[in-house]
Amino acid sequence: MNMKLYLLITVLAAATAFSAAAEDLNPTYSPDSTYIAFTRGNDLWVKEAVSGKETRLTNDGTETIMNGYASWVYYEEIFGRPSKYRAFWWSPDSRTLAFYRFDDTMVPMFPIYSPFGQGGTLRRTHYPKAGERNPEVRIGFASMDAPGVVWANFNPSEDQYFGTPFWGADGKTLYVSRQPRIQNTLDLYAVNAATGGKRLIYHEEVPTWLDWIEGMLFTDSGLYMVRSFETGWQQIYFLSYDGLTLKRLTDGPNWRIQLLRAEKDGTVYFTAERDSHVRKNVYKVTKKGKITPLSDLAMNVLSVEFSEDGKHFTTMESNLRTPWQKREYDLKGRYKILEEEEPATEASGELVSITVDGLQLPGIIIYPDGFEPKGKYPVHVDIYGGPDTPMVHDRWINPDRYRWFRENGIIELIADCRAAGHNGREGLDAIYKRLATIEVSDFVEWAKWLRSLPYVKAHKIGVEGFSFGGTMTTLLVTTASEYYPYGIAGGGVYDWTLYDTHYTERFMSTPEDNPQGYKETSVLRRVKDYPGEYGSDKVMLKLTHGTGDDNVHFQNTLQLMDELQKQGSAFEFMIYPDGMHGYRGYQGEHDTKASREFWMRYLKSEDGKLTR
Repeated sequence: MNMKLYLLITVLAAATAFSAAAEDLNPTYSPDSTYIAFTRGNDLWVKEAVSGKETRLTNDGTETIMNGYASWVYYEEIFGRPSKYRAFWWSPDSRTLAFYRFDDTMVPMFPIYSPFGQGGTLRRTHYPKAGERNPEVRIGFASMDAPGVVWANFNPSEDQYFGTPFWGADGKTLYVSRQPRIQNTLDLYAVNAATGGKRLIYHEEVPTWLDWIEGMLFTDSGLYMVRSFETGWQQIYFLSYDGLTLKRLTDGPNWRIQLLRAEKDGTVYFTAERDSHVRKNVYKVTKKGKITPLSDLAMNVLSVEFSEDGKHFTTMESNLRTPWQKREYDLKGRYKILEEEEPATEASGELVSITVDGLQLPGIIIYPDGFEPKGKYPVHVDIYGGPDTPMVHDRWINPDRYRWFRENGIIELIADCRAAGHNGREGLDAIYKRLATIEVSDFVEWAKWLRSLPYVKAHKIGVEGFSFGGTMTTLLVTTASEYYPYGIAGGGVYDWTLYDTHYTERFMSTPEDNPQGYKETSVLRRVKDYPGEYGSDKVMLKLTHGTGDDNVHFQNTLQLMDELQKQGSAFEFMIYPDGMHGYRGYQGEHDTKASREFWMRYLKSEDGKLTR
């Protein structure tokens, strides 16, 4: 048979099999409920809600060409897992579907093996790792009134990312944010859905990295957005739709701003960590920039819901001393408690802090039951350490979360580093191009602080973390074991060339641009001095990982184990077959039991004898 004909038949057969096995995914009603959009076989379809008539809007879907269904790196890092891979958006007038078309042809495929069944199975994910090819993306518009697709005027071959788009109120303009692969520039375009023509309305650039524009409020003349490029803290800006007006409304040390409501007089309601960087509160800012707190500054607001008339809002809030309360506020800050949990007899934890390089790093300490200041206690430190992802909040902690440590005479410390976000851009920018290095020194300072306490057993400090926390835990036990001799590290990244492009390169740039940084930050290269020895209980690292993890691949831990074995180091290891990024069900229960046994063995024993 002619080879070209053979290849054509093979491709057609594969496409037919792929289409036949396809499911209808992400069914989504149009705003007026007349249509339902969905993807089938990586093509975009619509169905008329009343008649059930189906129309296929695209025709080139394959395993690697996806219309309206996200490539993995967009699903994980840009749209987020709640999107369920959906990459299409109805216009407000229900007449047009905007969608992203992803081409994964040149994106390397990473296989994930499942051991179950006689032959096992293989999951194929096109996962771009640092320095590798990203998917090519086109932005299309499918009209309910005319056949065919209009493509936005972007060059898909450029090395770039597109953020989650949003429609203008008229249904004619789609607003699309774009970043180059080195994510220090952001452009916002107004794209004409009828022609695909684009117009730049906003540009931003910083020396390090930028986050996407998210959580906007829309008005007739423009939008309100949150950006952090100008003052080192997050601020609220008004941007007109034509791009000619950009006005900053706020000032001061705001972080984690969430926009709530915009009024016609220019007043904007929002939540932020402003008066405290471990508590979030409700504020309003006028068009002249006057900021007024509206909620109790001693409490930490989790959620806010405004009444339809905008004259009241309800919150769920708490702090470490006060269990959750549902409150109703008026716009002058007066409130009444609608619901509350049983009042606490004691605080769920105590806020503490240390200062490193002039930056305040917060923590929460939880003492054991029957704590005696004259006693001596081991310590379990709970960490994450990833950029702008704090663990420390002044809010009520469920007593069950750390009950086991309290009941077994172990002090609990929840600790953050400078990159957690409590210190704005100053703390975050310090880690640029050297991810997970300066953070180690911050956690060492926490250990030094613990050792200064008269009731802490300095040689019995353990650390535990998952994902980025697993990375940090491994680094602490292997490179700073004099401070953290014991640790449990789950699902960690152990070399940044093994993690995805969008996340890694945001903080590290590319391996080509920053080769020395990738060498210095590789956990695989930094464990050579790990002092763990068989026959000794002075230092011990335990690793865990799920083999089905599609986020941080099991490959990371396998390569770390290989390095530890090469140098004859002692370590413990637990595999969770088909386990994902976070162990669930019976695996989660097993992980909890196994972890507790580890801590009893290493934190509660002296010379091989268990102490209580």
